[in-house]
Amino acid sequence: MNKILKEKIREAVASVLPITGIVLVLSVTVAPMPLGTLMMFLAGALLLVVGVGFFSLGADISMMPLGEAMGAGLGGSRRWPLAALVSLALGALITVAEPDLQVLANQVPAIPDEVLIFTVAAGVGAFLVLALLRTRRGWPLSRLLAIFYPLVFLLAFLAPGDFIAVAFDSGGVTTGPITVPFLMALGVGMASLLGQRQSREDSFGLVALCSIGPILAVLLLGICYDPSTANYAGIAVPDVFTTKDVARQFAAGLPAYAEEVGLALLPIAAVFALFQLISRSLHRRQLAQAGVGLVYTFLGLVLFLTGVNVGFMPAGHYLGSELAASPLRWLLLPVGFLVGWFIVTAEPAVHVLTHQVEEISGGAISRRAMLRSLSVGVAASVTIAMLRVLTGVSIFWFLIPGYALALGLMRFVPPIFTGIAFDSGGVASGPMTATFLLPFAMGACESLGGNILTDAFGVVAMVAMTPLVTIQLMGFAYSRRSKRLAAQADGDDIVEYDCGEVQYE
Repeated sequence: MNKILKEKIREAVASVLPITGIVLVLSVTVAPMPLGTLMMFLAGALLLVVGVGFFSLGADISMMPLGEAMGAGLGGSRRWPLAALVSLALGALITVAEPDLQVLANQVPAIPDEVLIFTVAAGVGAFLVLALLRTRRGWPLSRLLAIFYPLVFLLAFLAPGDFIAVAFDSGGVTTGPITVPFLMALGVGMASLLGQRQSREDSFGLVALCSIGPILAVLLLGICYDPSTANYAGIAVPDVFTTKDVARQFAAGLPAYAEEVGLALLPIAAVFALFQLISRSLHRRQLAQAGVGLVYTFLGLVLFLTGVNVGFMPAGHYLGSELAASPLRWLLLPVGFLVGWFIVTAEPAVHVLTHQVEEISGGAISRRAMLRSLSVGVAASVTIAMLRVLTGVSIFWFLIPGYALALGLMRFVPPIFTGIAFDSGGVASGPMTATFLLPFAMGACESLGGNILTDAFGVVAMVAMTPLVTIQLMGFAYSRRSKRLAAQADGDDIVEYDCGEVQYE
């Protein structure tokens, strides 16, 4: 166990080190940072490394087995109404406990917090039931996506303009580091009852479907409540001068995030305990291992969220503000590209996704290829987000063509890549985006005197959209290569795409 944990921490160091280096270079060149803020950032980076290491280990030995066991049980249940009810409750409970959703609810004063939270939770639960029905009936993921995303944009045109970016951001907010590993494993478990080929293709896509529900829910609320304003509370950079002040900031944040993570993991543990009493799907040794894994997951997420919220958020806001206020404000574009390229590898759920993709595809889709495609997508999205901050151009000019291209690509790539791509959007737009990139955009927008709701918000939405394109482009290149090699081998007119045939790197 210790050897595996050390390996996870080494991976986390490699992921966090580049973004730390970029911030350090900026802080001593074009955007000098107060020493206290820099110390908080470095302390946050240290917590980030340890937290991602523990979280990755915990997800491997607890969240994934628990999710797969429950997915197999729900997918194979002959009591369809009961399975649907459990899925609805499970999706809603996990969503209500997601910490980032609480943050979103506080920013929309025109709608009561409880109304927003429970409506979004109902949306996730309903789409989790739809995902279960899709697995049982064999509905193609591409067909469902082609139905619901046009509906999303239809509602977006009817919703208040100041509400659009917040609504699209909600899709990324609700698929956080707690829900994503569990939902991904749940999808694997549901699909495990199908044939080998169909199982691989249907193992992905559950996160994609559950990301649509929150967007629809928030857009509907915006139409019904017709809010005239939706203010965002500004980020306050604390006055920190000594190492004692730094320690005090983290000590104040640690209990709050421990409570949030505990409340988020409790519904998963409770529902699984009930499921285990009924099904007896795991043996005693497996249960003990899952319990230890939940402790690792809890510890890792507490350290991670404390590090990014206390250490990274003020640093991101300060850097964005200073760069935008300087004569070199155009540096927001290349800095955004670099930060986007490296920051996605620090997302804890990205490690879970790449590991699962490599495992389910039998190594045909390598972790290296996945990370490269995600980095390209997120780098492009953050660059576009900075362009929006500088120019104030509407997010529709990017979301509509982006999603149209993503939906069009579904016709030309193997189905497994469509599922992976749309899952990647939810995974990439995690807490690192919400606690560093969004404050970075907000700081820049404030300095430029822009509209934070229309110009800064939408970063999460852009990060969630671009991987849909880049991962499917990777799939298109893979399918062309697979077809060419198969034709060279036997000259057949009909080619079967199987992820076990060709190694894609």
